Amino acid sequence: MFKFFLIWLGLVSMSCFSAPQLDEKLAVFAPYLGTWQSDFEVKSGQPKVQDISKWERALNGKAIRTLHSINEGMYGGESLIFWDQSQQSLKFYYFTTAGFYTHGTLEVVSPTEFVAFEEVTNSKEGITQVKSSSHFTENAFIVSTQYLKNGQWTKPEKRHYTPSKKQVVFK
Repeated sequence: MFKFFLIWLGLVSMSCFSAPQLDEKLAVFAPYLGTWQSDFEVKSGQPKVQDISKWERALNGKAIRTLHSINEGMYGGESLIFWDQSQQSLKFYYFTTAGFYTHGTLEVVSPTEFVAFEEVTNSKEGITQVKSSSHFTENAFIVSTQYLKNGQWTKPEKRHYTPSKKQVVFK
């Protein structure tokens, strides 16, 4: 009897200490898990802009949750990325402190890169769509984003994210 108890204890211990897993459809996001920081390029004389972004496993590995805040809560947002079985694609929803939200699809381009296509709802700035690409390199990633604003696509904006110990802040 004691032998069976030890086997059971060993199995329980192994399951308790094994690393949490992501759904295989979300594997491309594994390197992004953690907290990141980007210091935006701004014109001379303009205030600094810093984005802190946290990526984490959610819903037992069936989703990725991202939180981010700009300038310690001046603006922020939260998203959930998940595999939509019925559409056979990666989907996401993004909600913001500015009162607008987006939803869209993600397309995996390579093991280190994905592209996002978003529809925007309730933007006060005339933005109706967003497209971006994210590319993970060694311990960093680059995001290039364009906005369809008042019927015209903006020039791409590039942001470089590196690991950070800072916290996402909401006011």
